Amino acid sequence: MSQHIHLLIIDPQNDFCDLPVDVRPQVGAMMTSPALPVSGGHQDMKRLADFVTRMGPRLRDIAITLDSHPHVAIERTTFWKDRDGQSVAPFTLISADSVEAGDFVPASHADLVLRQLRALERAGRYQLVVWPVHCVTGTWGHNIHADVADALADWESLSHSTPHKVLKGEYPWSEHYGAFEAEVPLADVPSTQFNMPLARRVTEDVDLLLVAGLASSHCVAASVDQLLGALPRLPLKSGFQMVLLTDCMSPVGGFEAQAEQFLQRAGAAGVQLQTSQQIFDAYRL
Repeated sequence: MSQHIHLLIIDPQNDFCDLPVDVRPQVGAMMTSPALPVSGGHQDMKRLADFVTRMGPRLRDIAITLDSHPHVAIERTTFWKDRDGQSVAPFTLISADSVEAGDFVPASHADLVLRQLRALERAGRYQLVVWPVHCVTGTWGHNIHADVADALADWESLSHSTPHKVLKGEYPWSEHYGAFEAEVPLADVPSTQFNMPLARRVTEDVDLLLVAGLASSHCVAASVDQLLGALPRLPLKSGFQMVLLTDCMSPVGGFEAQAEQFLQRAGAAGVQLQTSQQIFDAYRL
């Protein structure tokens, strides 16, 4: 009996890829430029596209998450000023205490923002990072890397199945790294709560779940951690395995240690670490 192999792709988007100039489109007089390029991300996505093409019908289902944000939100440079009214630099860390002290000033919703920061810090995973504006829904940067998009289209034609695309991060007042829930879920905001239908889709009647995408330090790490935490609540097949395609992911620059800690954590939880070639060799038709 053939194994059911599913692929979960985390945020394979232009804004996260260090695309060479010669593959970036020009819009009017402006050359497009990735907003938050991950070193190695372009080659990661090219390898992923090649893997999807070569695996073809061996992949029974593919789910893709898309980081999807407004222009102004809690984790963006557009939302914060310092105490002198100056813009806050990308990658600035903002704590609840620093906001209470007036070191950083939110553009709006001050009380809600402070509550969210406190909740984020209590969770113990992250302090708020101010990111460059990226993956604004509907923009070029939000789109899927061209090679991956082409490979998905070919897979769709061959398999007569539709890849499942999931938008995450649209709620502006909570960081949302993981595929399954926001870092601070809110009871009255369904999009921030745990996405059980997605968790079931990538695990139910699945023998092997492959995970790839960007970036291994943040959105891939959070997604895998969230899914691992939910596995006891899911009806898994006997022998279910999860594999990280390690040559189809890279960390955000400066966060390499976090990515390595994630890989160690995943391995300790029973997740396998393999390259796309190793998986292809093991499961080719």
